[in-house]
Formats: sequence, C-alpha cells, structure tokens
Amino acid sequence: MNQLPTKVRIIDVGPRDGLQNEKQPVPAAIKIELVHRLQAAGLKEIEVTSYVSPKWVPQMADNHEVMAGITRLPGVRYSVLTPNMKGFEGAVSDKPDEIVVFGAASEAFSQKNINCSIAESIERFAPVVAAAKAAGIAVRGAMSCTVGCPYEGDVPAERVGYLAGLMKGIGVERVDVADTIGVGTPRKVQAAFEAALAHYSIDEVAGHFHDTYGQALSNTLAALELGVWNYQSSVSGLGGCPYAKGATGNVATEDLVYLLHGMGIDTGIDLGALVDAGVFISEQLGRGTPSRVARALLAKRDS
Repeated sequence: MNQLPTKVRIIDVGPRDGLQNEKQPVPAAIKIELVHRLQAAGLKEIEVTSYVSPKWVPQMADNHEVMAGITRLPGVRYSVLTPNMKGFEGAVSDKPDEIVVFGAASEAFSQKNINCSIAESIERFAPVVAAAKAAGIAVRGAMSCTVGCPYEGDVPAERVGYLAGLMKGIGVERVDVADTIGVGTPRKVQAAFEAALAHYSIDEVAGHFHDTYGQALSNTLAALELGVWNYQSSVSGLGGCPYAKGATGNVATEDLVYLLHGMGIDTGIDLGALVDAGVFISEQLGRGTPSRVARALLAKRDS
C-alpha cells in the first residue's frame, strides 16, 4: 500500500459518455449548466461532448452549441470524442483542449461494432492524431473491453498491451484502461494496467470502471495499489453500456470522491457541490440519483 498516490485527478465523463446513452433529448442549456456545476465543484477535466454523426447519436447533435456556451475556467481541460477525421474537423473550430480516439482490446468487439480488426481501427485514427497534434491539441486514447467482452468473454492482458502499443505507435499521449461492461475484478484489472504500463508511464494511464457487478470501487482500489492516480467517472452514475444487459453505467463520481477522501487522498473536489450537480442532472432526467453516497448525504441533510 506504500504506492498509494496522495492525490488523484478525476475526469468527469458524464456530459458526454453519460448523457449520450439517454433516450430523452437533453437541451444544450442543461448540458452547459452541468459542465458549469462540475467545474464549480472542482473538476479540472471534463469530457464535454462528441462529434459523431447525429444520425447515430442524436443526443450529441448540439456539440457546437454546447462548446460555445461553456464559460471556460483557467486550469480546466475540456475534452471531446472524435470518431474519425470528419469528427475532428468538426471539433477543431470549437477549440477543445483534448480529443479522444478509441479502440477495443477485443477483436470480436472491434469486428462486431466497426467491422475491422483492432489494428485497422487504430490505423484509421493515425491521421486524426497527427492533425490534432499539429493543431496543438492533446490526444487521449480510450481502450475499451480491457478485461471482458460481451462477445468473447475474458480478454487476456496481452491484448491490452497490444492495443496500448498500437496507440503509442500513432502518437496517442495517454490512455484509459476501461472495463466497459463492468465485469472486471481487482486482479484482472491490475493485469490490464500492467500490460498498458509496458507502453505508457503511470502518469499516462487512467482507470475507467463501470459498476455493472458492483466492482468499480474495488477495482479503483486495485489500480490505486499500482500507483494509478488518474480516473474517470460520471456524476450521478450517468451512462451505461448498450452491450451489457443490466449494465449500470460508469461509477458515480460522488462515490469515487467519497472513497478517495476517506483514504486521505486529495481530489480538489467539493463533495457537497458535486452531489448538488448530480441532483441537478438527475432531476432534469426525471429520476433520483443512483449514487449511494449522494443518497446517503442527501438523507443526512434532510434529517
């Protein structure tokens, strides 16, 4: 436990990864307000939107409006997902600090979803990465299905290393080790990180855990034991995975922050303000927050 970091940086992916799964349209003004509330709570990195075809993800069709409407704070990094060169070209005018490209550690997942191999999928991103770097925009790589795949089951750690190597090869600067369908357990997660760390430094990897089987916080602790200090989560546990029946989405940022603060690890985040941000977006969606920490703290307030 000597390797535990003293501080953790959290990227809240709720505005993009979380809201894109919502069936009901969320107005741009609400998305903008959510970003404002998150940064007011102390978040220094926020994944805001994506530049995908509105035909496939209508929820993100207002990307330009959202990016234009945000009051940017110094020291906060605003990232966006760009699935291809067309998406990148659409994003450039909105001046994101970072773009996100992606690839799966599972060949079956890659073939099933984008009809090409892992290697082919990453090669398609090479010109996107090059263009971003030429424009002075940082590049992050989201590595999905790093411990399990809905089509082929367990994913060997070697496949994570293979994917990380491919991303490093095209110039991706840092990567997310994502348990996309939330089936991971601590030792499997550690093996996935160790494979990624063969290509990236400890400062260049982040944990992204879904809580389908209730293992996200356990997996966070397992990553902390390796010294990992970057994590992604979603306020109010927004999101889900369309490929895993019953998936409950990303680990709630509120729950993650409570864990870290309880371990004496600094996040720079005001948990009370974060809970309020989660309540805000949950009310807009017409439901209660699924965050256990938020529910507990709200009950305490009421009493």
